[in-house]
Amino acid sequence: MTVLLNDPVTRTQAYFDGEWRAGARTFEVIHPGTLEPIGAVADCTADDARRAIDAAEEALRAWRQVNPYQRGQILRRWHDLMFEHKEELARLMTLEMGKPITETRGEVHYAASFIEWCAEEAGRISGERISMRQNRKRGFTNAEPVGIVYAVTPWNFPAGMITRKAAPALAAGCVMILKPAEQSPMTALYLAELWLQAGGPANTLQVLPTNDAPAFSAPFMADERVRKLTFTGSTAVGRLLYTQAAQTLKRVSLELGGHAPFLVFEDADLEKAAREVVGSKFRNAGQTCISTNRIYVQRAVAEEFTAILTRLTGKLVLGDPLLDGTGVGPVVEQAGLDKIQAQVQDALQRGARATVGGTVKEGLYFHPTVLTDVHPDSLILREETFGPVAPVVPFDTEEEALRLANASEYGLAAYAYTRDLGRAWRVAEALEYGIVGINDGVPSAGAPHVPFGGMKNSGVGREGGHWGLDEYLETKFISMGL
Repeated sequence: MTVLLNDPVTRTQAYFDGEWRAGARTFEVIHPGTLEPIGAVADCTADDARRAIDAAEEALRAWRQVNPYQRGQILRRWHDLMFEHKEELARLMTLEMGKPITETRGEVHYAASFIEWCAEEAGRISGERISMRQNRKRGFTNAEPVGIVYAVTPWNFPAGMITRKAAPALAAGCVMILKPAEQSPMTALYLAELWLQAGGPANTLQVLPTNDAPAFSAPFMADERVRKLTFTGSTAVGRLLYTQAAQTLKRVSLELGGHAPFLVFEDADLEKAAREVVGSKFRNAGQTCISTNRIYVQRAVAEEFTAILTRLTGKLVLGDPLLDGTGVGPVVEQAGLDKIQAQVQDALQRGARATVGGTVKEGLYFHPTVLTDVHPDSLILREETFGPVAPVVPFDTEEEALRLANASEYGLAAYAYTRDLGRAWRVAEALEYGIVGINDGVPSAGAPHVPFGGMKNSGVGREGGHWGLDEYLETKFISMGL
């Protein structure tokens, strides 16, 4: 299988220290749909990382002095170029990580929305006047870029997770060195090429793929010139990076694991709630951090809701992610499939039933699955699944539903369906999650201006909106005597 190598912006070299570099070694990127290689990408080393930091230090001096309106204009051109290359980007993402092409086309819009918002917001970055107690003093604050940013992004949103970090960083006057996931580095390299075409100065956005993340990341964590770490990935790796970042007191943003509950109360619109579960659970084959993981349904309607969910799930088309008619594609790699199978097998052994699905189709494809009669000790109710499996558990009272929903180390996203206005407010306020959707299974969709982030072991900081922009700004207080 060939990638879009005839497209002039498709790259396999790394970009750092002002040049596209093939590297002394490479690693293959595999299409999950066929398990065939689609390209060999530069495999960067710790020495490459050090060169990138040196180059970033020099680039920062100039970029932070660029008028913020001019930075916004470059971001706007970057945004426009993404739409000019929408189909190429979408196809490349699908080839790299298996997300259906209809979803990757949507991701181009999602990713570009962060650039658009930050392009408009760049010129609004400012300080404020502060009244002083002394007549002969004047006080001000100035918003200044944090500095060099090291970004580590995941494979499940190969474009969206990059622009959600890079756009505010670049708008703020920071420079970024990006390590994309080894499963989807070519999308990141494509975005870097478009940034340069938009007029982004050399080394303001460097992209270095690697197949040895620990060794490659070490120089960034040790170097005091790198003032900010932004990471999206597992809680286990996030904890490790958090510890390492503490040694040089870096600013840190961590968007980590999730285990989202979805509460369906007996007064809910069951058909609508089930459709929202399907949209949340099976998008990207369940491989998103805010995917529904546990579905708690009030006992009086549990049987009816499960029947509706089973019917809707059974209509999903599992197959080639490059086809427009496909609803669910493959999972990204064998380790992920093994985890899904282990969780389903554990639930079945504890008495659960699969009302639809429950088996591997072939390769890395797993049939969209609904489980009922799930035992509370099942792994699937305690561990993030990252797969197309929806376990349904009945509850009796609102208090019980909230206790079950909050009984998790994670606190990223949660959902609830009810027509009772009082209950809606009570539940929204009681759920210990950074994102709550009430009668809304996709609260962050198409919304670059809202905060995204979690509580508890789901992370530190927020992305999106002014909250995300503030993560890349330092506040300087200036007192002037007259």
